[in-house]
Amino acid sequence: MDLSTTYLGLRLEHPVIASASPLTATVDGIRALEDAGAAAVVMPSLFEEQIKAEDTAYAMYTDHGSYSQSEAGSYFPDLANYDRGTSGHLDTLQRAVASVDIPVIASLNAVTLEGWTTYAAKLEQAGAAALELNLYFIPTDLTMSGQDVEARYVQAVVAVKRTVKIPVAVKLSQFFSSTGNIARQLADAGCDGLVLFNRFYQPDFDLATLAVKSELTLSSRHEAGPALLWIALLAGRLDRSLAGTGGVETADQVVKFLLVGANAVMTASALLRHGPAYMRTLTGGLERWLGENGHLSVSAIRGLKSVDRLDDVGDLLRAQYMTLLAGYLPGRLAA
Repeated sequence: MDLSTTYLGLRLEHPVIASASPLTATVDGIRALEDAGAAAVVMPSLFEEQIKAEDTAYAMYTDHGSYSQSEAGSYFPDLANYDRGTSGHLDTLQRAVASVDIPVIASLNAVTLEGWTTYAAKLEQAGAAALELNLYFIPTDLTMSGQDVEARYVQAVVAVKRTVKIPVAVKLSQFFSSTGNIARQLADAGCDGLVLFNRFYQPDFDLATLAVKSELTLSSRHEAGPALLWIALLAGRLDRSLAGTGGVETADQVVKFLLVGANAVMTASALLRHGPAYMRTLTGGLERWLGENGHLSVSAIRGLKSVDRLDDVGDLLRAQYMTLLAGYLPGRLAA
Protein backbone atom coordinates (compact mmCIF):
# COMPACT_ATOMS: atom_id res chain seq x y z
CA MET A 1 0.00 0.00 0.00
CA ASP A 2 1.44 3.36 -1.07
CA LEU A 3 0.40 6.12 1.31
CA SER A 4 2.94 8.65 0.04
CA THR A 5 1.99 12.13 -1.13
CA THR A 6 3.64 15.34 -2.25
CA TYR A 7 2.86 18.59 -0.45
CA LEU A 8 4.58 21.89 -1.35
CA GLY A 9 7.06 19.82 -3.32
CA LEU A 10 7.96 17.83 -0.20
CA ARG A 11 7.72 14.06 -0.51
CA LEU A 12 5.86 12.72 2.53
CA GLU A 13 5.41 9.11 3.64
CA HIS A 14 1.70 9.73 4.10
CA PRO A 15 -0.62 12.76 4.02
CA VAL A 16 -1.19 13.36 7.77
CA ILE A 17 0.71 16.35 9.19
CA ALA A 18 0.78 17.50 12.81
CA SER A 19 -0.31 21.13 12.62
CA ALA A 20 0.71 23.90 15.00
CA SER A 21 -0.04 23.19 18.65
CA PRO A 22 1.79 22.95 21.98
CA LEU A 23 2.97 19.51 20.80
CA THR A 24 4.95 21.09 17.94
CA ALA A 25 6.38 23.93 20.06
CA THR A 26 9.27 21.97 21.58
CA VAL A 27 11.99 19.71 20.27
CA ASP A 28 10.82 16.88 22.53
CA GLY A 29 7.28 17.24 21.27
CA ILE A 30 8.38 17.18 17.64
CA ARG A 31 10.52 14.10 18.30
CA ALA A 32 7.53 12.37 19.91
CA LEU A 33 5.39 13.15 16.87
CA GLU A 34 8.03 11.76 14.52
CA ASP A 35 8.26 8.61 16.65
CA ALA A 36 4.45 8.32 16.43
CA GLY A 37 4.62 8.46 12.64
CA ALA A 38 3.81 12.08 11.71
CA ALA A 39 4.69 12.80 8.09
CA ALA A 40 5.69 16.39 8.93
CA VAL A 41 5.08 19.01 11.61
CA VAL A 42 4.12 22.68 11.56
CA MET A 43 5.59 24.74 14.38
CA PRO A 44 3.47 27.41 16.09
CA SER A 45 3.61 30.85 14.51
CA LEU A 46 6.28 33.40 15.15
CA PHE A 47 4.25 36.58 15.79
CA GLU A 48 5.71 39.97 14.91
CA GLU A 49 3.77 41.64 17.76
CA GLN A 50 5.22 39.18 20.27
CA ILE A 51 8.74 39.92 19.06
CA LYS A 52 8.17 43.66 19.45
CA ALA A 53 6.77 43.16 22.94
CA GLU A 54 9.84 41.14 23.92
CA ASP A 55 12.10 43.82 22.47
CA THR A 56 10.34 46.48 24.56
CA ALA A 57 10.60 44.40 27.73
CA TYR A 58 14.27 43.63 27.09
CA ALA A 59 15.09 47.29 26.60
CA MET A 60 13.09 48.34 29.67
CA TYR A 61 14.70 45.86 32.05
CA THR A 62 18.25 46.25 30.78
CA ASP A 63 18.19 50.05 30.61
CA HIS A 64 16.20 50.75 33.76
CA GLY A 65 18.34 52.81 36.13
CA SER A 66 21.42 52.54 33.95
CA TYR A 67 22.05 56.28 34.17
CA SER A 68 20.97 56.81 37.77
CA GLN A 69 24.54 57.72 38.69
CA SER A 70 27.50 59.03 36.77
CA GLU A 71 29.50 55.80 36.92
CA ALA A 72 26.69 53.59 35.59
CA GLY A 73 26.47 53.60 31.84
CA SER A 74 24.65 50.28 31.77
CA TYR A 75 24.10 47.49 34.25
CA PHE A 76 23.99 44.82 31.55
CA PRO A 77 26.44 44.04 28.76
CA ASP A 78 25.16 43.81 25.22
CA LEU A 79 24.09 40.30 24.25
CA ALA A 80 25.72 39.44 20.97
CA ASN A 81 23.25 36.63 20.29
CA TYR A 82 20.11 38.58 21.20
CA ASP A 83 18.17 38.53 17.94
CA ARG A 84 15.29 40.93 18.52
CA GLY A 85 13.20 38.44 20.44
CA THR A 86 13.41 35.64 17.87
CA SER A 87 16.40 33.74 19.24
CA GLY A 88 14.44 31.21 21.31
CA HIS A 89 12.05 30.37 18.48
CA LEU A 90 14.84 30.06 15.93
CA ASP A 91 16.91 27.94 18.30
CA THR A 92 14.00 25.53 18.76
CA LEU A 93 13.54 25.33 15.00
CA GLN A 94 17.24 24.69 14.38
CA ARG A 95 17.44 21.97 17.02
CA ALA A 96 14.25 20.34 15.79
CA VAL A 97 15.50 20.24 12.20
CA ALA A 98 18.75 18.64 13.41
CA SER A 99 16.89 16.12 15.57
CA VAL A 100 14.30 14.67 13.20
CA ASP A 101 14.16 13.36 9.65
CA ILE A 102 10.67 14.60 8.80
CA PRO A 103 10.09 18.10 7.37
CA VAL A 104 9.67 20.87 9.94
CA ILE A 105 7.47 23.62 8.53
CA ALA A 106 7.73 27.07 10.10
CA SER A 107 4.77 29.40 10.56
CA LEU A 108 4.81 33.19 10.54
CA ASN A 109 2.29 35.90 11.34
CA ALA A 110 3.45 39.44 10.71
CA VAL A 111 1.77 42.82 10.44
CA THR A 112 4.21 44.74 8.23
CA LEU A 113 5.91 43.92 4.96
CA GLU A 114 9.27 44.34 6.69
CA GLY A 115 8.16 41.85 9.32
CA TRP A 116 7.02 39.31 6.74
CA THR A 117 10.30 39.43 4.82
CA THR A 118 12.74 39.81 7.74
CA TYR A 119 11.39 36.92 9.79
CA ALA A 120 10.68 34.73 6.76
CA ALA A 121 14.37 34.96 5.89
CA LYS A 122 15.38 34.09 9.46
CA LEU A 123 13.10 31.04 9.52
CA GLU A 124 14.53 29.86 6.21
CA GLN A 125 18.09 30.31 7.51
CA ALA A 126 17.17 28.31 10.62
CA GLY A 127 16.40 25.31 8.42
CA ALA A 128 12.63 25.32 7.86
CA ALA A 129 11.63 22.94 5.06
CA ALA A 130 8.76 25.24 4.11
CA LEU A 131 6.97 28.30 5.42
CA GLU A 132 3.30 28.69 6.29
CA LEU A 133 2.04 32.26 6.28
CA ASN A 134 -0.57 32.52 9.01
CA LEU A 135 -2.71 35.36 7.67
CA TYR A 136 -4.56 36.21 10.85
CA PHE A 137 -5.71 39.79 10.43
CA ILE A 138 -8.96 41.38 11.57
CA PRO A 139 -9.61 44.74 9.84
CA THR A 140 -10.88 47.09 12.56
CA ASP A 141 -10.72 50.16 10.30
CA LEU A 142 -14.27 50.67 9.02
CA THR A 143 -12.93 52.38 5.90
CA MET A 144 -10.88 49.34 4.86
CA SER A 145 -12.59 47.48 2.03
CA GLY A 146 -12.48 43.79 1.23
CA GLN A 147 -10.26 44.60 -1.73
CA ASP A 148 -7.85 46.41 0.59
CA VAL A 149 -7.63 43.33 2.84
CA GLU A 150 -7.01 41.05 -0.13
CA ALA A 151 -4.34 43.39 -1.50
CA ARG A 152 -2.59 43.30 1.88
CA TYR A 153 -2.44 39.50 1.72
CA VAL A 154 -1.24 39.42 -1.86
CA GLN A 155 1.51 41.96 -1.12
CA ALA A 156 2.73 39.83 1.78
CA VAL A 157 2.95 36.74 -0.41
CA VAL A 158 4.77 38.55 -3.21
CA ALA A 159 7.28 40.03 -0.74
CA VAL A 160 7.97 36.71 1.00
CA LYS A 161 8.33 34.78 -2.26
CA ARG A 162 10.92 37.31 -3.41
CA THR A 163 12.81 36.80 -0.16
CA VAL A 164 12.95 33.03 0.38
CA LYS A 165 13.59 29.99 -1.78
CA ILE A 166 11.72 27.43 0.33
CA PRO A 167 8.09 26.62 -0.52
CA VAL A 168 5.47 29.00 0.87
CA ALA A 169 1.92 28.07 1.84
CA VAL A 170 -0.83 30.47 2.86
CA LYS A 171 -3.22 29.59 5.67
CA LEU A 172 -6.50 31.31 4.84
CA SER A 173 -9.61 32.07 6.81
CA GLN A 174 -12.99 31.18 5.35
CA PHE A 175 -14.32 34.72 5.76
CA PHE A 176 -14.06 35.98 2.19
CA SER A 177 -16.92 36.98 -0.07
CA SER A 178 -15.17 35.09 -2.88
CA THR A 179 -12.81 32.46 -1.49
CA GLY A 180 -12.03 31.09 -4.93
CA ASN A 181 -10.94 34.48 -6.22
CA ILE A 182 -8.57 35.22 -3.34
CA ALA A 183 -7.17 31.71 -3.73
CA ARG A 184 -6.46 32.44 -7.38
CA GLN A 185 -4.90 35.81 -6.53
CA LEU A 186 -2.56 34.19 -4.01
CA ALA A 187 -1.63 31.48 -6.51
CA ASP A 188 -0.87 34.15 -9.10
CA ALA A 189 1.24 35.94 -6.46
CA GLY A 190 3.43 32.86 -6.24
CA CYS A 191 2.32 30.86 -3.21
CA ASP A 192 3.01 27.14 -3.49
CA GLY A 193 -0.02 25.95 -1.55
CA LEU A 194 -3.07 26.82 0.50
CA VAL A 195 -4.13 25.58 3.93
CA LEU A 196 -7.91 25.68 4.42
CA PHE A 197 -8.97 27.03 6.87
CA ASN A 198 -7.46 29.15 9.62
CA ARG A 199 -9.41 29.02 12.87
CA PHE A 200 -9.93 32.38 14.53
CA TYR A 201 -10.26 32.31 18.29
CA GLN A 202 -13.09 34.52 19.52
CA PRO A 203 -13.01 36.75 22.62
CA ASP A 204 -15.23 36.24 25.64
CA PHE A 205 -15.90 38.17 28.84
CA ASP A 206 -15.63 37.25 32.47
CA LEU A 207 -18.88 38.53 33.98
CA ALA A 208 -17.36 38.67 37.46
CA THR A 209 -14.48 40.99 36.52
CA LEU A 210 -15.71 42.26 33.11
CA ALA A 211 -12.25 41.44 31.78
CA VAL A 212 -11.72 40.08 28.31
CA LYS A 213 -10.79 36.42 28.38
CA SER A 214 -10.01 33.76 25.84
CA GLU A 215 -10.69 30.07 25.94
CA LEU A 216 -9.19 27.38 23.76
CA THR A 217 -11.86 25.09 22.39
CA LEU A 218 -10.59 22.10 20.47
CA SER A 219 -12.11 21.59 17.04
CA SER A 220 -14.62 18.87 16.22
CA ARG A 221 -15.50 16.95 13.07
CA HIS A 222 -18.48 19.27 12.49
CA GLU A 223 -16.08 22.08 11.54
CA ALA A 224 -14.64 20.28 8.51
CA GLY A 225 -17.45 21.17 6.09
CA PRO A 226 -16.22 24.52 4.72
CA ALA A 227 -12.71 23.19 4.10
CA LEU A 228 -14.07 20.06 2.40
CA LEU A 229 -16.28 22.20 0.16
CA TRP A 230 -13.57 24.63 -0.90
CA ILE A 231 -10.89 22.03 -1.49
CA ALA A 232 -13.43 20.20 -3.67
CA LEU A 233 -13.98 23.44 -5.60
CA LEU A 234 -10.28 24.27 -5.98
CA ALA A 235 -8.67 20.86 -6.60
CA GLY A 236 -7.80 20.36 -10.24
CA ARG A 237 -8.67 23.96 -11.02
CA LEU A 238 -5.83 25.60 -9.10
CA ASP A 239 -2.34 24.23 -9.70
CA ARG A 240 -1.22 24.44 -6.09
CA SER A 241 -0.89 22.09 -3.14
CA LEU A 242 -3.97 22.00 -0.92
CA ALA A 243 -4.07 21.03 2.74
CA GLY A 244 -7.22 20.52 4.78
CA THR A 245 -7.33 21.36 8.46
CA GLY A 246 -9.98 21.74 11.16
CA GLY A 247 -12.15 18.90 12.37
CA VAL A 248 -9.75 16.10 11.44
CA GLU A 249 -10.66 13.80 14.31
CA THR A 250 -10.82 10.37 12.65
CA ALA A 251 -9.34 8.42 9.76
CA ASP A 252 -12.66 8.86 7.96
CA GLN A 253 -12.06 12.62 7.91
CA VAL A 254 -8.61 12.05 6.45
CA VAL A 255 -10.15 9.95 3.67
CA LYS A 256 -12.80 12.60 2.94
CA PHE A 257 -10.20 15.35 2.55
CA LEU A 258 -8.22 13.18 0.14
CA LEU A 259 -11.36 12.36 -1.87
CA VAL A 260 -12.09 16.05 -2.45
CA GLY A 261 -8.50 16.65 -3.58
CA ALA A 262 -6.28 17.52 -0.62
CA ASN A 263 -2.57 16.76 -0.92
CA ALA A 264 -2.20 16.72 2.85
CA VAL A 265 -4.39 16.71 5.95
CA MET A 266 -3.44 18.55 9.13
CA THR A 267 -4.58 17.77 12.65
CA ALA A 268 -3.90 19.25 16.07
CA SER A 269 -6.97 18.84 18.29
CA ALA A 270 -7.10 15.06 17.84
CA LEU A 271 -3.46 14.76 18.89
CA LEU A 272 -4.03 17.03 21.89
CA ARG A 273 -7.02 14.93 22.95
CA HIS A 274 -5.46 11.52 22.45
CA GLY A 275 -1.70 12.11 22.45
CA PRO A 276 0.94 11.83 19.70
CA ALA A 277 0.41 8.05 19.38
CA TYR A 278 -3.02 8.78 17.88
CA MET A 279 -1.18 9.60 14.66
CA ARG A 280 -0.90 5.83 14.05
CA THR A 281 -4.65 5.45 14.52
CA LEU A 282 -5.21 7.98 11.74
CA THR A 283 -2.70 6.51 9.30
CA GLY A 284 -3.69 2.94 10.14
CA GLY A 285 -7.34 3.77 9.53
CA LEU A 286 -6.48 5.37 6.20
CA GLU A 287 -4.53 2.31 5.08
CA ARG A 288 -7.34 0.02 6.19
CA TRP A 289 -9.99 2.02 4.29
CA LEU A 290 -7.93 1.99 1.12
CA GLY A 291 -7.45 -1.78 1.32
CA GLU A 292 -11.10 -2.50 2.08
CA ASN A 293 -12.19 -0.41 -0.90
CA GLY A 294 -9.70 -1.81 -3.39
CA HIS A 295 -7.34 1.16 -3.70
CA LEU A 296 -3.58 0.64 -3.81
CA SER A 297 -2.50 4.21 -3.08
CA VAL A 298 -3.48 7.60 -1.79
CA SER A 299 -3.06 9.04 -5.28
CA ALA A 300 -5.73 6.66 -6.56
CA ILE A 301 -8.46 8.39 -4.54
CA ARG A 302 -7.24 11.97 -4.49
CA GLY A 303 -9.79 14.25 -6.09
CA LEU A 304 -12.39 11.58 -6.94
CA LYS A 305 -15.04 13.83 -5.37
CA SER A 306 -13.67 17.18 -6.47
CA VAL A 307 -15.78 19.45 -8.65
CA ASP A 308 -13.28 18.92 -11.43
CA ARG A 309 -14.18 15.21 -11.50
CA LEU A 310 -17.92 15.30 -10.78
CA ASP A 311 -20.58 15.33 -13.48
CA ASP A 312 -23.13 16.99 -11.20
CA VAL A 313 -21.93 19.36 -8.51
CA GLY A 314 -25.39 20.10 -7.13
CA ASP A 315 -24.91 17.94 -4.05
CA LEU A 316 -21.95 20.09 -3.02
CA LEU A 317 -23.72 23.39 -3.52
CA ARG A 318 -27.25 24.82 -3.19
CA ALA A 319 -29.20 21.62 -3.84
CA GLN A 320 -27.77 19.99 -0.71
CA TYR A 321 -28.45 23.13 1.30
CA MET A 322 -32.11 23.15 0.25
CA THR A 323 -32.49 19.41 0.89
CA LEU A 324 -31.21 19.74 4.46
CA LEU A 325 -33.54 22.61 5.26
CA ALA A 326 -36.59 21.00 3.66
CA GLY A 327 -35.93 17.64 5.31
CA TYR A 328 -35.39 18.88 8.87
CA LEU A 329 -37.93 17.78 11.44
CA PRO A 330 -37.95 19.00 15.07
CA GLY A 331 -36.32 16.51 17.39
CA ARG A 332 -34.06 15.00 14.73
CA LEU A 333 -31.19 17.46 15.08
CA ALA A 334 -29.49 15.63 17.94
CA ALA A 335 -29.36 12.43 15.90
